[in-house]
Amino acid sequence: MMNTMNLNTPLTREDVLSLKVGDIVSINGLIVTGRDKIHKFLAHEMPDKKDIPFALEGAIIYHCGPIIRKVDGAYKLIAAGPTTSMRVEMYEADVIKTYGIRGIIGKGGMGEKTLNAMKECGCVYLHTISGAATYLADRIKQVRDVWKKEEFGAPEAMWLIEIEDFPVIVTMDAYGNSLHSDIEKVSLENLRRILQNE
Repeated sequence: MMNTMNLNTPLTREDVLSLKVGDIVSINGLIVTGRDKIHKFLAHEMPDKKDIPFALEGAIIYHCGPIIRKVDGAYKLIAAGPTTSMRVEMYEADVIKTYGIRGIIGKGGMGEKTLNAMKECGCVYLHTISGAATYLADRIKQVRDVWKKEEFGAPEAMWLIEIEDFPVIVTMDAYGNSLHSDIEKVSLENLRRILQNE
């Protein structure tokens, strides 16, 4: 049965285990952004956790390269749509295991390596709306901080942002279920039937 719920960050293992594929969730609290460069750095450089200015234990990492500008001396997100998550498939399992990530927000889902890490560690994938970057930016109350901006550039930096009523749907859960894989299997079966009837 599909649930609709509100969750606050940081997530606990119990929060994650309460979620199943198909659940609709509204997220509140602090999350971090991260794309290719941050993931590569976290996975390959393995910085001491004390050197990371944000607490990643229980965190949600949002696959997003936000468009940001300064307004009255403060950062403001103008657009914050999701990045295709498979871009960081080669890093994500290590990031989950090393830093205690409990949630990933993105689009398109991820592969078997990440799914296995989610099951092992207690983590979930949260699919959000593609093509709605300004709508999602409106769900962001405040930019709290940024890390690696000078080194990696604004889109690839890790931003600490406060979100309110951020809409997501669980498409990969901590029990090894993946809506993305299920849809792929059904689609291939339907394609076979269509080709057989031609």
